[in-house]
Amino acid sequence: MRRRKRQPLLACQIRHELPGRVRIESRALGYLGEHAEEIERAVIAVTYVVSAKVTPITRNVLVAYEREYAEAADVLEAVEEIIGSYSMAAHKAERDEMAQRTVNERRLSEEPLSEMVTRVAGLTVGLLFAVMRRSPLPDGAPFWRRFTTMPSLTAIGYSLPIFRSGLESLRTSGRPNADTLSGAAILSSLVAGRGISALTIIWLADIAELLTAYSMEQARNAIRDMLDVGEPLVWVVDDDGTERRVPINEVKVGDLVLASTGEKISVDGTVERGEGAVDESSITGEFLPARKEAGTEAFAGSVVKTGSLVIRAERVGDETAVARVIAMVEEAAHKKASIQAYADRFSAQFIPVNFALAGLVYAITRSAERALNMLIIDYSCGVRLSTATAMASAICAAAQHRALIKGGNYIEMLAEADTLIMDKTGTMTEGRPQVTSIYATQPDLTDRQVLELAAAAEETSNHPMAVAILEKVRRRGWTVPEHSETQVSIARGVETVVDGSLVRVGSKRFMQEADVDVSGAADQVARLVRAGESVLYVSVDSRLAGVLGVQDRLRENMKKSLNRLRYSGFDDIILLTGDVEQHAELVAHRMSMDRYKAEVMPEDKAHSVLKIQSRGSRVVMVGDGINDAPALAYADVGVAMGNTRTDIAMEAADLTIAGDDPLMIPSIIRMAQNTMGIVKQNFAIAIGVNTIGLFLSALGILPVFWGAVLHNACTVAVVLNSGRILLMDLDGVGARG
Repeated sequence: MRRRKRQPLLACQIRHELPGRVRIESRALGYLGEHAEEIERAVIAVTYVVSAKVTPITRNVLVAYEREYAEAADVLEAVEEIIGSYSMAAHKAERDEMAQRTVNERRLSEEPLSEMVTRVAGLTVGLLFAVMRRSPLPDGAPFWRRFTTMPSLTAIGYSLPIFRSGLESLRTSGRPNADTLSGAAILSSLVAGRGISALTIIWLADIAELLTAYSMEQARNAIRDMLDVGEPLVWVVDDDGTERRVPINEVKVGDLVLASTGEKISVDGTVERGEGAVDESSITGEFLPARKEAGTEAFAGSVVKTGSLVIRAERVGDETAVARVIAMVEEAAHKKASIQAYADRFSAQFIPVNFALAGLVYAITRSAERALNMLIIDYSCGVRLSTATAMASAICAAAQHRALIKGGNYIEMLAEADTLIMDKTGTMTEGRPQVTSIYATQPDLTDRQVLELAAAAEETSNHPMAVAILEKVRRRGWTVPEHSETQVSIARGVETVVDGSLVRVGSKRFMQEADVDVSGAADQVARLVRAGESVLYVSVDSRLAGVLGVQDRLRENMKKSLNRLRYSGFDDIILLTGDVEQHAELVAHRMSMDRYKAEVMPEDKAHSVLKIQSRGSRVVMVGDGINDAPALAYADVGVAMGNTRTDIAMEAADLTIAGDDPLMIPSIIRMAQNTMGIVKQNFAIAIGVNTIGLFLSALGILPVFWGAVLHNACTVAVVLNSGRILLMDLDGVGARG
């Protein structure tokens, strides 16, 4: 069943144009009625606009403008920008409207999987026993006996949740749901004295629901494993100093929790005593261990690298920062893709048709059996359950590869996306500067001596450039010379004394302020800049000793990842970065990107996303830092990638990739595209098979029992088809073919 392609929500297009007058249409205006006056005022505030009138019912805005100062295209661009600023409100209103048009269904995730397994096992035993002990009612038996046979009593007992759900939907929304239809079919089977048929209907439907619930449970478990925080057992320090080991769920606010080297911190709180180095990369994104001592904050999910800490618990269990992320993700996992909402609406619209068909067939044929088949065979279960299973399976498959998708709606958007926006630092690059070039400018100094002198000046600094220099020295096995106390000039450089000589390391400006002539390294500096490296100058007393080239290297496989994304349908790949123009141009050229924009602020990134969306593109934004959070939130799908990603980026993103491998991006997108392909297959199978079943039943060719088998077997088949997403190998799915 093909859906008519709708205009993107924020897209604007000219519907009618006269000299000095243009009518612009946007679907978003239909959801922004309460903001109509604000939008009118914003449009009128544009310098060349004379008047504007927003009409939410027709979803358009009529604009009169001064022809000598602007054209219709200028007006369109201005209106797109204004409507784009209401993106969040429009999307929320659209989701609310979809929810109102969807009937109330049982949420399978609310029933424990163990109870569903027990229920199916009980039904299986009951059905087998009924078939083996099958004994038809004697002729002339009273009507009430139809409800007292073992199959009938078993069916009544197991169908109570179905009857409750069906009646609840009628009571709250005034519309039948899938359970209303199933309940009517079960009741009709019982009235006709077909207890085994009623049991078969329930049994096959429950198998399909069990498979769907299993996929959802697997997805939840994979998410929890991915974001696992804390230890199952922790050490608690009592007031008298006694240490005892207790389960994490027994820890209360105010308890003192001990965490030693190698252990994961299990609570949010303040360090009471002790000191140590703590890896907080899973929380803050900072790759260097943080020093912790009395009075500093500690977070659940971080790991003590060295030392021992006693932490006063302030937030425990579901209140910790990372546990809140888990809760947010689990709640977001219920976000339905529009194709799921479409499947629900499609099912809801056809449920009354089944009742009408049953009445029509009975009126024409006077056959209760044929009419009953019209209730047993329906489109709802197969379409609804297979779509939910496909989305849950895709989320689970991604989580098993340490990629977190926050809802089925983002799977659909990933499959439809055509534009990719990439951040540079920490996303396309590793986020860890490295010394890549060393040039000595004095004949009496070697490259090694220049780097060791720089390390002496930078040894006590935690600046990323200093870390890069010290790491280079340690990897080479060289030594850091003894030196005096280091003096820091903020944003310029550092200086120290080594063997009686003043060593300076810093920027060109820092050298010029100290009257150090840097002209002798002009050729080397030009070469470093062309290669995209940042330049550090090293001087001894008043002489330039050498220059260092420091570069944040591009991630391995990044070029291959972008090539695969183009093959997957991305025809516009853009670099947005706060870095300088020269570095941005170099990266964009190396990666064969379509365009780039450098030195942009966080709000500029978000504005760029909205502008691209307003032209009808589906945008995927990939970033890792706090500065990317606004753009990640506004994109159709925001992706936080890499071990250096921050917690704010992770919260704003719709997809989080825990590892550093860029090839996971095309792999997840190909999986999303495959998932949507499977959903469409399921639509075709469910509608085709059930249509044939209805036709054969109306002709009297298909008996009630086999009608139930056909319908429910089809439902099980499409659910199993969705479940094969769990078997996808994401390591290879992004590859060509």
